[in-house]
Amino acid sequence: MGGYLGSYATLGLLLAVGVLFFLVAMTANRLLRTNRPSAAKSTTYECGLDPVGGDWAQAQIRYYVYAYLYVLFAVEAVFLFPWAVIFDDPGFGMTAVVEMGIFVGVLALGLLYAWRKRVLQWT
Repeated sequence: MGGYLGSYATLGLLLAVGVLFFLVAMTANRLLRTNRPSAAKSTTYECGLDPVGGDWAQAQIRYYVYAYLYVLFAVEAVFLFPWAVIFDDPGFGMTAVVEMGIFVGVLALGLLYAWRKRVLQWT
């Protein structure tokens, strides 16, 4: 297949084969599986113990804040590593150093704000 539409035809063929494979696998699963529903299989499983209480559990907001701060500093690391690799290049320039200083400064201000609001205290 050549030409402009050849690439689209290849993509369409690949998508069709993928969908066909999915449909064949799901049909085979439905035909070959055992189906014996029971009341015991429909109950909630909780670590081998009988379930106690309702199904609503409330989490404190500080756990979400910890997760948010982790994501924030993980993203910082993702941006810092490529910068550190390129920093060895002599044509890097002072502009990039100033830009990275501003980036790290803004993140440090965020950490300082979280520390002052006592978000980082576990208890």
